Amino acid sequence: MPKNLKEEIIFTIMMVLVMVYFMIFYNISLETGGAHNWTFLASLKELAIMGPVAFILDFFIVGKIAKKKTFSIINPERDNPFFIVLGISCISILFMCPMMSFVATLLFKNAGSEIIPVWMQTTVLNFPMAFFLQLCFAGPIVRRLFGLIIKE
Repeated sequence: MPKNLKEEIIFTIMMVLVMVYFMIFYNISLETGGAHNWTFLASLKELAIMGPVAFILDFFIVGKIAKKKTFSIINPERDNPFFIVLGISCISILFMCPMMSFVATLLFKNAGSEIIPVWMQTTVLNFPMAFFLQLCFAGPIVRRLFGLIIKE
């Protein structure tokens, strides 16, 4: 886990790149009736827009909320460190998924006057994938890579 500001920035960038890329890929696949070869490149193009948005939201708002809430529930001196990771990850998903779904709705969904129901639908469709992706794929991989890059 990150121990200083530099490490926090590196970790957040890594997590954003993995999570946002795969969530974009997922959303494009939903919109087009499935994944295609061109979906990989299209996802990279949207990542250039959504990545910085996700970094700003996570680094300046959601990350702080997630840590504060997690440490109000879990005592790092007494509880298993796994629960800290799980708490921060789950709380991050609870905030990031609706926020990023809203941004995606505004930028890519052409919702018109139906912005609220389209945002709600987007959030509901994204939430299970974001949860699975964070807890089972992106989170473990990014934490492992981060540990290899930043020797503890």
